[in-house]
Amino acid sequence: MAETTTTGIIPASILSFMARATRGRSSVSCNTEWPNLRTSKPFTAKIITHRRREIHLRPHCAGVPLRFIIFGMFKRTLITCALPYANGPLHIGQIAGAHLPGDIFYRFTKLMGREAIHICGTDDHGVANIVAAEKKGLTPDQSTQLYYEAFTRTLNLWEIRYSNFSQTKRPLHHRIAQGFFMRLYERGYFYKQEIEQHFCESCGRFLPERYIQGRCPFCGFSEARGDQCEACGRWLEPTQLLEPHCTVCGSVPVIRKTWHYYFKLRDLAPRLREWLETKTDWKPNVRNKALAWLNEGLADRPITRDLSWGVPVPLPEAQGKVLYVWFDAPIGYITSTVEFCRESEECWKGWWQDPETRILHFIGKDNIVFHALIWPGMLMAHGEYTLPDNVPANEFLNLMGKKLSTSRNWAVWAEDFASAFGTDYARYGVAMVLPETKDSDFDWRLFASGVNNNLVNTYGNLVHRALSFINRFMGGRVPEARIDPEVRDKIMEYHERITGLMETFQFRKALSEVHELALAGNEYFNRQAPWKAIKENPSLAETCLYSVVQIIRALTVLYEPFIPVSSVEIRAMLGLGQISWPDAACEDVSLRGASLRKVRPPFQKIEEERVNEEIAKMGDAGAQ
Repeated sequence: MAETTTTGIIPASILSFMARATRGRSSVSCNTEWPNLRTSKPFTAKIITHRRREIHLRPHCAGVPLRFIIFGMFKRTLITCALPYANGPLHIGQIAGAHLPGDIFYRFTKLMGREAIHICGTDDHGVANIVAAEKKGLTPDQSTQLYYEAFTRTLNLWEIRYSNFSQTKRPLHHRIAQGFFMRLYERGYFYKQEIEQHFCESCGRFLPERYIQGRCPFCGFSEARGDQCEACGRWLEPTQLLEPHCTVCGSVPVIRKTWHYYFKLRDLAPRLREWLETKTDWKPNVRNKALAWLNEGLADRPITRDLSWGVPVPLPEAQGKVLYVWFDAPIGYITSTVEFCRESEECWKGWWQDPETRILHFIGKDNIVFHALIWPGMLMAHGEYTLPDNVPANEFLNLMGKKLSTSRNWAVWAEDFASAFGTDYARYGVAMVLPETKDSDFDWRLFASGVNNNLVNTYGNLVHRALSFINRFMGGRVPEARIDPEVRDKIMEYHERITGLMETFQFRKALSEVHELALAGNEYFNRQAPWKAIKENPSLAETCLYSVVQIIRALTVLYEPFIPVSSVEIRAMLGLGQISWPDAACEDVSLRGASLRKVRPPFQKIEEERVNEEIAKMGDAGAQ
């Protein structure tokens, strides 16, 4: 019986009952009293994954899979990625930190048949962008526009699909950010405070935290910023730094008095703690860091700056002041969604103010404090927005054993990488080393060996030799056979395991499991030896080839979130179009007797000479 798919949204009371009833069990009995279950008889279902608000079940009848069912309380999923500063080209550390993981999950979510959008844009404000513009002899508006266009080009090369990619300098964002500010102002979450602030007399400006550098008073790190020490992760105030200097000109700043609006973050600490303590399904590195900051005691944060470039504070008394970039940037997620909805209030509020929307923020670890504490605090203070369901932050990606450094040109630029090696190789190379729970390292030789061993020699080899064999000995038509039960069970087994890993943001492990299925396909092909069976037992050869085609079909879907271009190309060889994620676990009987399209090797080996060229470039950069 062919497997069908259905998605059911069930009431919270039933879901709560199911969660209690199924905890610790591997199966559950279901009946037709639950809505949207299109079955005429009770059945027993295997639990695939069990999350806080969602349970995945695969029903069985006499051991034969019938359908893949998703129970959940979320109607839709809003996925955001950290807005990159528009002050320099994207490098693979930024791709690995947020953009690629977010895109992988977005593609998976859409393949699961769920409603979802993927939102991002450029962070156009702040001194970092002003300085970048000055170095080029441009205005901040001109400079940020150039980088916006460069980012768009780069992300397209990487096939990173955003439903909307906005800019925080746009008038719409200014209006939305100012409205957000006024809501919190009117609700009493701000106060004015006179402060002493570093002022660079050489540059003629007050210095925001990120443009003051010095020695960390806690760990002694000599390159700590004025807002945070990257070495020990401490959240700092600029005046705490020892031996401070301006990062633009290197001079020692003086202290001058000014005033700013402060956000009453301390008052929200109890609510933030209560909320964070429910997030038991978050990555430990994210939840633990956020709770550690809470335990140290949250301080109120300034939300304005004395600058001419940014979102003007919409109060007469605040002439010459703009919203601090950390305050206005996350509001950019809302702006980008409003743009996606073409300013339809019903549409964008459905994404941001409906508790049945799941909001996910993909970020790097340097943004954990903002997305796990400050941004949720802002949303709590506003009172009308849904809080994030998860913040799956990644750690840092290093390069050839050293920390990425754009100032020292120790980086792999994302546009150059994808242009040189192609979309899928670039995505695969970074996906292999995603820093999901700890810092990881990109190495050119390991990149080449991973592509050559996993894609070329394993997956590509399986596709090319199996389909070429069908062309040669079966007249280019898939045999009209039945799937080997061993292969059917193997596909189901891997599909269930990979689904669970994808749902919990364990993309590296999921990718490894997909590769294991490709290895299992090669092992099965070798063991069945159809080149011998075609002479001695033709029906056995037909069963082998038909079963391997079903493995290839499943692999094109399981690999698709990672390497989407080749997934489409390989399905085209089989004469297939789009396939949903749940359907990848099922046999596609329509392939019996199907004619193959043009078959070619889907992947090409990366030669050692090409790798040596890239390593030589890195050597030149390291010597600068």
